Amino acid sequence: MRNVIIVESVEQKIFMIRGQKVMLSTDLAKLYDVEPKVLIQAVKRNAERFPRDFMFLLSYQEVAILKSQFVTSRWGGRRRANPYAFTEQGIAMLSSVLNSKRAVQVNIAIMRAFVKLREILSTHKELTHKLNELESKVEKHDLEIHAVFEAIRELMKPLPEKPKPKIGFHP
Repeated sequence: MRNVIIVESVEQKIFMIRGQKVMLSTDLAKLYDVEPKVLIQAVKRNAERFPRDFMFLLSYQEVAILKSQFVTSRWGGRRRANPYAFTEQGIAMLSSVLNSKRAVQVNIAIMRAFVKLREILSTHKELTHKLNELESKVEKHDLEIHAVFEAIRELMKPLPEKPKPKIGFHP
């Protein structure tokens, strides 16, 4: 295999769109080392395997919002068609459509990234719940303790992700 697939690099390609964690067809194509057009053609040839809850086409507004979140376009300029968004189930189904060793390795890395993301979210929810329980036990007039709780909540907020520098030779 030409490149090692790193779970952390996959995690950065997971977005929350329409209330679902998804990956874009353009990012998936890069991971699978195929052209986006080839990936979508394979999906369309097997349309019965990809119901609406497995994948959907992004609207122009959703594409504009995604592009506005990045200083430069992730998709390299003007595009003819909007990318598709694949849910975790849709990505799992891709492994049955793309039959290559690379597809298997990519799917394993992606599934691990989704599991890790679920674990992080679960831990964060548990911590927030415990913090709320503890705070409710504190008398409302004790402003200093409330200030401590607010400071802890600020520290719990996720930091904006900074792009990781690439190391080594990249063609």
